[in-house]
Amino acid sequence: MVRTSIEKAIQAALAELGAEDVSFVVERPSDMSHGDYATNAALVAAKSLKANPREIAQSLTEKLPTIEGVKNIEVAGAGFINFSLSPEVLTDIVGEATEEGWGKNSLYLGQHVLVEYTDPNPFKEFHIGHLMSNAIGESIARLFEAGGADVKRANYQGDVGVHVAKAIWAKRQKPEMSWGEAYVYGSAEYETNKEEIDELNKTIYEKSDVEVNKLYEQGRNQSLDHFEGIYKTLGTKFDYYFFESETGVLGLDLVDKHPEVFERSDGATIFRGENVGLHTRVFINSKGLPTYEAKELGLVVAKKKQGQFDLSLTVTANETRDFFRVVRAAAEKIFPDLEDKMLTRFHGFLKLTTGKMSSRLGNVITGESLIRDLTEEARGREDVAVGAIKFMVLRQNTGKDIIFDPEKSLSLEGDSGPYVQYALVRTRSLLREAKKAVIADRVNSEAVRQPGGASELTRSALTRLLVHFPDVVARASMELEPHHVATYLTELASSFNSWYASERLIVDGEVSSDALALVRAVEHTLDRGLNILGIPAPQEM
Repeated sequence: MVRTSIEKAIQAALAELGAEDVSFVVERPSDMSHGDYATNAALVAAKSLKANPREIAQSLTEKLPTIEGVKNIEVAGAGFINFSLSPEVLTDIVGEATEEGWGKNSLYLGQHVLVEYTDPNPFKEFHIGHLMSNAIGESIARLFEAGGADVKRANYQGDVGVHVAKAIWAKRQKPEMSWGEAYVYGSAEYETNKEEIDELNKTIYEKSDVEVNKLYEQGRNQSLDHFEGIYKTLGTKFDYYFFESETGVLGLDLVDKHPEVFERSDGATIFRGENVGLHTRVFINSKGLPTYEAKELGLVVAKKKQGQFDLSLTVTANETRDFFRVVRAAAEKIFPDLEDKMLTRFHGFLKLTTGKMSSRLGNVITGESLIRDLTEEARGREDVAVGAIKFMVLRQNTGKDIIFDPEKSLSLEGDSGPYVQYALVRTRSLLREAKKAVIADRVNSEAVRQPGGASELTRSALTRLLVHFPDVVARASMELEPHHVATYLTELASSFNSWYASERLIVDGEVSSDALALVRAVEHTLDRGLNILGIPAPQEM
């Protein structure tokens, strides 16, 4: 990659100036008129060299060797150095953009990564928080894969607990209810029937009632089957499924075996988090039952049983941040080999601008109701609806809350999934038309493309934008932030649409070879980018 060559040349030049330890960046300028790459090397070196940044920039450019693929180097502003690529490199990039490995990198090459996300609980509804976790988790898994990792996808689900008792209690009262409806009803009636539901919860744990056992298995299986349908719609396929009914036992055993990590307090077993700058949490309650914390520790054991991993990442909501800090600290004391290998990606809440959309489950907006409603708005196109939702989730930093505007999410103009999908569809339509055309070195019409005209400028901007796709994916992979890819795709779609509007690509049955190559490059880049985001890439819209 040319960027790597530029970085190495700058490092060598800085060493000559006596600033070899300077940390600098080489990135795309915000204004493409400034070049294809820019560096702040002179600005950050100014402090250690105690000199004017612009003078340092000038000295650096003089010491830089000829860099293959770079046409021009110039100093700008307070001390930035801009690099413009040669036409030959841009032509090569257009060709590379159609290759199978386009956009891949080696950041995680050879590493085994486990990504856990979605995590809906049987007997409960699949809410929009699960939808967010799924969109983010699936895309991060694909970013790891783009970085060369061997990725396994995991789903952790709570199949025991009072929520199960609430649903089964309600189902016995009103058999006609779905399990999601039963949970909502049972929750509403819990305070009035607390003693009965708590006793039922104990019965479920003990598996002491044949009828209850049958209802439990029925509800669990139906819930899990229902979730599978949603995963299929979202384009996710999990490798491992973990359940609280299994991890609770593992966690209880693990806590009991490590008195050096945990201590007894008021009949419960706790982890004294203050000793490591955190807070204390209960892992086994006074009744001898494992808490969520102990179950999470059991999950670590269950994951380790599936094989060794270099990284284990969990995608979950911001509200669990403190919980995971304590659990991770406890886990690393028990398993020193896991230090720095347990990562967590926290996401915000999704809120609707229109308030509650149609939902049969009380005041809860389910993930599937959101998909269903948007599919209706998209004239029955579920792939467009899924793309709209995922893009709105992925287009910004994962930790931020999202204000979801259904109308904007489906817009074919601007920063949306359907906008990018439609640009891809246009490229594919052009490629189908081009199959019927004669390929020429140049379209025989001066009216089609005049040198220096709007078409030439938009073509150049589009070509130069393609250069940065591998850099964008690499940054997203390193930071585990899909929004970098989403932002790039919006820009690429906009640039393609500008070129499409300014140049007639097929004239009198002829299409130029260079224009055809550029369309292919854009089509493959849009397709690859959407794939990384886990968004459907339609052939037609």
